[in-house]
Amino acid sequence: MPRPIVASAPPPPDLVANQHIYRDYFKEEFTQTLDENILQLLDRVWFRSELVGFDDYPQRNNPDRPLIFASNHSGMAFPWDAIVALSHLWRHLQQCHGHLRDLPRPLSAPLLSATTLMNPYLVRNFWKKCGSVDATTRNFETMMYYQDHNLMLYPEGVAGIGKGFNRKYQLQRLATSMIRMSLLHGTDIVPFYCINGEYLDPYAYSFAWVNRLVKKIGIPFLPITGLLLLMVVQPWIFYLALPAKLTFVMGTRIRPADLTAKAYDALTRPEYEALGEQVRGRMQAELDAAVIAHGQHPYQWRELWQRMKENRRFFPFFLPFAWPAAFAEFERRFVTNGERNFKMRLDAPGAFWKMLWRNPLVLAYFIPLLGWIPLAIKGYKNHKLGRKP
Repeated sequence: MPRPIVASAPPPPDLVANQHIYRDYFKEEFTQTLDENILQLLDRVWFRSELVGFDDYPQRNNPDRPLIFASNHSGMAFPWDAIVALSHLWRHLQQCHGHLRDLPRPLSAPLLSATTLMNPYLVRNFWKKCGSVDATTRNFETMMYYQDHNLMLYPEGVAGIGKGFNRKYQLQRLATSMIRMSLLHGTDIVPFYCINGEYLDPYAYSFAWVNRLVKKIGIPFLPITGLLLLMVVQPWIFYLALPAKLTFVMGTRIRPADLTAKAYDALTRPEYEALGEQVRGRMQAELDAAVIAHGQHPYQWRELWQRMKENRRFFPFFLPFAWPAAFAEFERRFVTNGERNFKMRLDAPGAFWKMLWRNPLVLAYFIPLLGWIPLAIKGYKNHKLGRKP
C-alpha cells in the first residue's frame, strides 16, 4: 500500500506551480469596499440574513490545512445565497475578533466565471475578485495548501443549483473530492445550511434538455418559471432575487476519518461514494431540522416593510431594479477609475439618475428585448460560445 501523504507534507511541484490562483484575482479591498457600499444595504433591507450557531466559530483541527465549509445550494436562483453568506461572515468575523483567516474562500463552478454575463450585472471577474476559485480538481488540491483563509464548497455542484423547486432542500449527490481531500489532509468538513434560499426564485423548474442547450452559451441552467417572460421584457430580472429572509445555520462538523478504517489511498471509488452518501445523509437530516426551525415563513413581509421604512432614505437602491446602477457605479469607480476608500452616497438626492447618466449601459436593463443586445455583447466579449471553461 502506498504511504499516505501526511498533512505536514509540502505541496507537489505541479501544485506549487498552480499556487498563483491564490492571488490572481482576489482583492480583499474589492470585497471590503463592495460590502460597505452595496452589500450591507441589500442584506440589511432585502435579504435580512441571520447567522445561527456561528458564535462559537469553528477553528482548524489541523493548523496546517484549511477547514472545508460545505453548504447546500439554493435551487434555480442566481447565487445570491453565496454572496450574502460570505458578506455576512466577513462582517461577523471583523466584529467578533477581526481574524479574516477564518473566512472561507469559495470554490465555485467554472461556468459562473466563463462569461461576464454570469457575473452580477456584468462586473467582470466579480466572483474571482471576491475570492472565488474555479472548482477544478487541480485547484481544489492546490487550495488545500492555502494558509490565509479556509475553503467553502457547494458539493452538490451545478446539479444543486439547477435541481428545481420540486426538489427544494433535497441535497443532490455530493462530490467525493470533498471526502478525499478531508481524508488526505486530515482536516474537518464544517457543514452549514442556507434556509429560505429556495424562495429567492420559487416555483422554478429544471429540464435537462433545456440546460444542455443553454450550457452552450455559458449559462449553467435556465429556470422555467413565470419570470422567464418578464426577463425578456426587463433584462434586469435575469439577476432578480425575491426578498427571502436568508438564514444560515451552522451544522455539526464531520470528520470522514471517523467513518472509515482505511487510508485515503486504499479506498475504492464505490467506497468513496458510500462515504459521500453517509455525509449526505447526516447533512440532509440537519438541513431538514433547520428548515422546520427557520423555514416556515420565508419572506416575513412585515419585517421587510419595516426595514424598507427604516432605510427609506436609500430608496430605490434596496430594490432589485436599482441594483444594476449601483453595481455599475461601483465598477466604474473601483475598477475603471481606480478609486479607493470611497463612499457611494446612495442616500444623496438624485443618486440613481446620476448613476444612469454616468453608466448609460444600465439603461439596457430596462429596454424590452432589444436591451439584451448590448448586454450580450459585453457579457460574451472575449468568450467563445460552446468553449468548455
